Amino acid sequence: MSFTSAEIPLQAGKTAIVTGSNTGIGFAIAETLASKGARVLLACRDGDKAAEAIRKIEGGKEQGGEVEYLHLDLENIASVREAAETAAKENRIDLLINNAGVMMPPFSTATAGCELQFAVNHLGHFAFTSLLLDKLAEQDGARVVMQSSLAHRNADIDFDNLDGSQGYDKQRFYGQSKLANLLFANELDRRLRKAGSKTIALSSHPGIAASELMRHIKGGQVFSSVVGAVLNTSEQGAMPALQAATDPDAKGGEYYGPYGFMETRGSESGRAVQSKRAQDEDLARRLWDKSVELTGVDPGLPPA
Repeated sequence: MSFTSAEIPLQAGKTAIVTGSNTGIGFAIAETLASKGARVLLACRDGDKAAEAIRKIEGGKEQGGEVEYLHLDLENIASVREAAETAAKENRIDLLINNAGVMMPPFSTATAGCELQFAVNHLGHFAFTSLLLDKLAEQDGARVVMQSSLAHRNADIDFDNLDGSQGYDKQRFYGQSKLANLLFANELDRRLRKAGSKTIALSSHPGIAASELMRHIKGGQVFSSVVGAVLNTSEQGAMPALQAATDPDAKGGEYYGPYGFMETRGSESGRAVQSKRAQDEDLARRLWDKSVELTGVDPGLPPA
């Protein structure tokens, strides 16, 4: 059953954190939640860009939801810990939407010497989410949403080359990081269920949408404008994450994407298709354990 923007319930009284929300899809997610009355924390690395995003949202919001900046650098575990500590001082956190990401950059490394895309897209979010689980648990029905990608479908996790020392293919490493997002969301939800938690974890993907992610791709700005015209705008790309975050009928472990052609486009969203690897529970447990080792952050949830 499809979900549209008209079906997003009012969010008054709720607090949402959206990572990577100063531009693109993350901005559209944050703007929509604020328009529905939520208090939204824009978790971003660049304070100036976040301030500009806040000005835009406050200039157009309808329901009076507050919008504030939360400094978060997902490359840096110390910054992740500080951001989580700051966020935990909020009166409540109902929604954590892990949308931020980097796509096919030149090779570099970050957390624990891991390749940048794996470090930012997966490890940073793994640690940030883990550190906020206790705070999320204070609200019945709190949700964690992981933003994945169609790129996960042909991906696998190369545990022997997480640092890229044995070769770097930027497209393959991007797919690996997006598969990791799905594996984490699925494993997190299983462990939360096992623990009897009322927090649920879900995942989504935006199809092929205009986004700042394309800045590292040759001709990315031109391609992004074409994508917005032919496939999905950022606003359309935001819809699956918004469904995962707000649909009263959504359940833990579900994965959402656009309802258009081969899940690439469309203003409506619904259940999406996960690869077999994304549903591999043994792989998910291995990734979980490796993520604890690399980040030094343990969510404290036993295997399901």
